[in-house]
Amino acid sequence: MPAVIFPGPEGRLEGRFSPAPRPRAPVAMILHPHPQGGGTMNDRITQALYKTFVRRGFATLRFNFRGVGRSQGTFDNGIGELSDAAAALDWVQSFHPEAQTTWVAGFSFGALIGMQLLMRRPEIRGFISVAPPANMYDFSFLAPCPASGIIVQGAADTVVTPGAVQKLVDKLRTQKHITIHHDEIGRANHFFEHELDDLMHSVDNYLDMRLAPDSPIR
Repeated sequence: MPAVIFPGPEGRLEGRFSPAPRPRAPVAMILHPHPQGGGTMNDRITQALYKTFVRRGFATLRFNFRGVGRSQGTFDNGIGELSDAAAALDWVQSFHPEAQTTWVAGFSFGALIGMQLLMRRPEIRGFISVAPPANMYDFSFLAPCPASGIIVQGAADTVVTPGAVQKLVDKLRTQKHITIHHDEIGRANHFFEHELDDLMHSVDNYLDMRLAPDSPIR
């Protein structure tokens, strides 16, 4: 997984990029948790999501938001970080303009940024949101949510409350033309400390279904 440096809105951004193994391969971008909570692209959940897309033959990028690691700039309360994510997707697409489909995955704060990016980039056809912070941020911008995806939540999460995530899921499920999957992992805290395997089993089952040639969800 080669280390890469690419231009962002506030200077250089640092990432890890696995190029596509074949032409017209799909693209995936993985977004890390809150920079002010110690979140980086090397977070274990971010890395696990990255690895599953790499294994599936995606051109896959994970990167550090501004002010994290070797990425330039300073934390910008989500506004600048959304611009970073858009610039990162532009960079990947410059190598893969022929990509058939694009996915975004994020953990916690990264899930928020990923879902905001969905609204700006119609080429994103699927999302994975792990513990989206529905009790801390207003997700009403998903009106309507333009793509189907999965939301995975820990049942014992005290940072992002399961009840707030369930309300978000219920709201999204009232919308037409998308399908929202929702898995709650028993005993799991916000960091899926002992349940990372359960989390990834849920993610991989969902991707198996979505990426199958006969998937009911396009």
